[in-house]
Amino acid sequence: MPETSATRVAVIGLGAMGLPMATHLAPAFPVTVFDIDAGRRAQLAAAGAAEATTPAQAAGNADVVLLAVRDQQQVEAALFGENGAAEALNTGAVVVLTSTVGPDAARETAARLAESGARLVDAPVSGGPARAGTGDLLIVVSGDEDSLDAARPVLDRLASTLTEIGREPGDAQALKAINQLLAGVHIAAAAEAVAMARALGLDPATVIDSLSKGAAGSFMLADRGPRMIEAYGDGAEVRSRLDIFVKDMGIVAGIAKQAHVPTPLASAAQQLYLLGERAGLGGSDDSSVVTLLSPKEAQR
Repeated sequence: MPETSATRVAVIGLGAMGLPMATHLAPAFPVTVFDIDAGRRAQLAAAGAAEATTPAQAAGNADVVLLAVRDQQQVEAALFGENGAAEALNTGAVVVLTSTVGPDAARETAARLAESGARLVDAPVSGGPARAGTGDLLIVVSGDEDSLDAARPVLDRLASTLTEIGREPGDAQALKAINQLLAGVHIAAAAEAVAMARALGLDPATVIDSLSKGAAGSFMLADRGPRMIEAYGDGAEVRSRLDIFVKDMGIVAGIAKQAHVPTPLASAAQQLYLLGERAGLGGSDDSSVVTLLSPKEAQR
């Protein structure tokens, strides 16, 4: 067990990413957690963390507050809503924003926190829940040097790859948006490949295994491909909800429009995720999008 750091950490949001991140932080730091789900709080208490019943209570004694919520609406509620963390932050405390919310939202959040003397480190994460639980995440960060130094023990505990991209909140969100553009397009492409394999009477598992080893391979084909096959059975375990890509591809579309950059592939992928959400798949694993292109009953 690692020696416990003196850095006091609050984790707000114990969802698919927040829960394993908090679990991995608990042996190394004094950790206080908040989530609206009391069962998740209890799970972290069993792992050695302290429970809080409001974001303000969680943040009141923290040096670093890790936000792991779904979207900007939840960020605002956690920080600035009733019993929000911002009202209890110590002067100089650092808020680490791990959610994907877009550059403008990160900059606005940083400005509001600065009014209370707190600082924001923009640190969206990638890698999924399993890697979050082992400290193997890809994290891109931006913020001023002092804030990054204050947050670094926590970031180093969570990340195997930590990339500094700029000194202003929003810079890391911009890079994460590019990451999500690629990830969203790659999942859609993998779904088309699996759908075509089924239509041609080929074994999708053999196709995925073969192509993943060659020039056509991608992380998403190797990772989501097998889960797409599971989608035709009882459904894949939910590791990344489809509606997360509805949100993230919407962020990509907004940034592209502002920058006057055409993104036809990202736009097509966005429509596929929107169709999936409309079909009731929003809470399913994003691999389930394959069933829109090749319904379960459509195999040759």
